[in-house]
Amino acid sequence: MGKRSGSAVRNRNAQTPPEPPEPLRVAVGDSHTHMDMQTPDVPEIIAAAEAVGVTPLMQVGVDVSSSRWAAGIAAEHPSVWAAAALHPNEAPRIVHGDGAPGVEADDTDWAGKARPPRGLAGLEDALAEIDRLAALPQVRAVGETGLDYYRTGAEGVAAQQESFRRHIAIAKRHGRALMIHDRDAHEDVLRVLAEEGAPEAVVFHCFSGDAEMAKICADNGYFMSFAGNVTFASADQLREAAALAPPELLLVETDAPFLTPKPYRGRPNAPYLVPYTLRALAAAKGLPEDELAAAVAANGRRAFGLD
Repeated sequence: MGKRSGSAVRNRNAQTPPEPPEPLRVAVGDSHTHMDMQTPDVPEIIAAAEAVGVTPLMQVGVDVSSSRWAAGIAAEHPSVWAAAALHPNEAPRIVHGDGAPGVEADDTDWAGKARPPRGLAGLEDALAEIDRLAALPQVRAVGETGLDYYRTGAEGVAAQQESFRRHIAIAKRHGRALMIHDRDAHEDVLRVLAEEGAPEAVVFHCFSGDAEMAKICADNGYFMSFAGNVTFASADQLREAAALAPPELLLVETDAPFLTPKPYRGRPNAPYLVPYTLRALAAAKGLPEDELAAAVAANGRRAFGLD
């Protein structure tokens, strides 16, 4: 299956890959990665991650095509799990078309040629395919879904929220974890979850909130997955949130090829770099590395229904 990437991904992947970190003594999974946007072949990505104690890998879909790809890769590789969904920015593109008011017009990391509007019927067709994929045994999460008000304007909010509500229903119908992308939309994400009733397992991918948001998530039993940006010098708020988050609700991810941790920010990210983020989380929480790794590994099995 071919890779799908825009100019931002191509530019990042052209940089020299970081050196492998010291291996973890207790293996943990990468709870969110996009191998279809990375340069190496999948077996190479898996092998590099396993060599430093990172397994299994959660391959995440952002539209119908990439969700099918994720399910196919997970069926081929026992150490890969899959997540299937329409990214929050994908729903307005389907309904209104690329470049419409409220829809980002730029070439993003997965968008190809400009598409015409397909309306709510088009969104319904796409959601039906996500529902079909979510029933597959190798698909362990419905995601990444949620709300993103950073790239989508006011005209696209209704489509995003409708898509999010439908993904919540899909996750509950199939007993899957709900993997949330939340950007500049904390209040509405929490409101919609409360209105619809959250699935048993909710994962805030690339957690972006503050300590107050972490407390709300903890009170509701939502998992918080931290990415490489928790290592950034400017990320004091994230580290404060991580310090407050209970160990039994923590996950770690790369969101590769994005959010490469220090000291390699700006270079291509990949699952083998998870140890940098795990160690930053351990430092923020004042916990021994192995203790946190064991908790994160157990959390992944519990969140994605593998215990």
